[in-house]
Amino acid sequence: MQLSIVFAVLLACILNSTPSNAIPARARAHHQMRANPRMVTMPLKRLYVPRTDVHPQLLLQQHINRGNKRLARMTGRSEPPEHELRTEMHKRMYILESASVDASSATTVARSHFSRRHSRHSKPSTMAASNVSSTGTGSGVSSLDIQAAENGGLTPAKQPTANNTLGLDIDADDVGYIATIQIGTPPQNFNILMDSGSADFWVGSESCQSQQGTCGNHTFLGSNSSSSFVQSNQNFNVTYGSGSVAGVLCQDNVNMAGLQLNNHTFGVANEESVQFSADTVPFDGLMGLAQSTLSNEKVPTPVESLASNGLISSAISSFKISRLADQLNDGEVTFGGLDSTKFVASTLITIPNVSKIGFWEGALNAITVNGQNTGMTGRTAILDTGTTLIIAPPADTLAVMTMIGGTCDTQQCTIPCTSNASVALSFGNASFTIDPRDMVVLPVDLNDPTGDCTAGIQPGTIGTDTEWLVGDVFLKNAYLSVDTTNNEISLAKLS
Repeated sequence: MQLSIVFAVLLACILNSTPSNAIPARARAHHQMRANPRMVTMPLKRLYVPRTDVHPQLLLQQHINRGNKRLARMTGRSEPPEHELRTEMHKRMYILESASVDASSATTVARSHFSRRHSRHSKPSTMAASNVSSTGTGSGVSSLDIQAAENGGLTPAKQPTANNTLGLDIDADDVGYIATIQIGTPPQNFNILMDSGSADFWVGSESCQSQQGTCGNHTFLGSNSSSSFVQSNQNFNVTYGSGSVAGVLCQDNVNMAGLQLNNHTFGVANEESVQFSADTVPFDGLMGLAQSTLSNEKVPTPVESLASNGLISSAISSFKISRLADQLNDGEVTFGGLDSTKFVASTLITIPNVSKIGFWEGALNAITVNGQNTGMTGRTAILDTGTTLIIAPPADTLAVMTMIGGTCDTQQCTIPCTSNASVALSFGNASFTIDPRDMVVLPVDLNDPTGDCTAGIQPGTIGTDTEWLVGDVFLKNAYLSVDTTNNEISLAKLS
């Protein structure tokens, strides 16, 4: 009975936790040299938000649930009913009760650290990644990733070398990527989730309210903190795969890696659901970098405004997504061009964006496993930095899992943590191989890093049978550049 109560508390936590991805309800030709002064690159960083209040396997189910909800919104279909998502969480908790992992012990540890929270008004803590070894491909999940999944932590990006570049810090075990920008007069630092799968830019307002009262220990924007802040009477609201915000549009000065965008129009949220307002949320706002045709605010995205104001030569956003286990910490986002030091120039391919509503969606030419073609044709992939996993139609997922020696049940798809299976996605007749380490996300039993692991590809129960939602599991293995001006997507192999 006591264990059931513990897991009921865990379920409540997970259903109201922070999203690592977000998608709104509405659904290159030439690379720029790094010396180009009309290009901005921003580091994406991982914020220290320990999640020891929730078992990592429950967080993993959260990612799967969010991916399914996100895919539903992208394809204009109804989201899976809440009771179905709850059922999946109950199944996951049953697995934990039955597994060799001592879930009650994990909960005890969680409670002892429950009060640990990241404060945006102080220097964020960092995890000593250099003191933790990282095992290689085929030897199981690295202790570094397991530690990050259990404890969270901030792995700061190294200072970028390209012009106009901001680094992307890594959140936990490659869960998400966040940059710091400045807004207002005097300028304040805001931690912003960088999301290629949405098109609205917002931060919390000074009058922000949530179901819990205030909007937590975040940095807010308004006339009290910024003399250049001008609020309008135009309302906006955005509903994401998890959570929602509502507020009004405003104008204020935004600085991204030294590029000063004055009087930019964006949103300040007067209302945030708990998924955004909780103290554990590792960001103060969200910057959507899809096309503005997708925007609920109906205003240009920051990168579009940078281009229209002549601050960058073209409305291009380019991503290098870093992997925690590599300990390179070289993630970054570049505005206005591509950082040529991050990819092999001869491998750069450019394909048309096939989305009609503003996502970044490319045609998949082939999907192979260990060099063998799966025979899947007519597939498309929405490339989304705001999604952790790959969500594919159930039949496609099962086919891939079978070929790599994995299994799928009613709960999840798993593969051996020691798997060396090679999965590759082809765009524009160029094949991009997913590192086997990215296909083994987290051990089912955290005490057994060489046992069974939750797979990096999971089935989506909604959407068409040809649409894939491709997140960071893949994007850590390619340089991604999206060009609003030419409506094109570029990919290249990493250098």
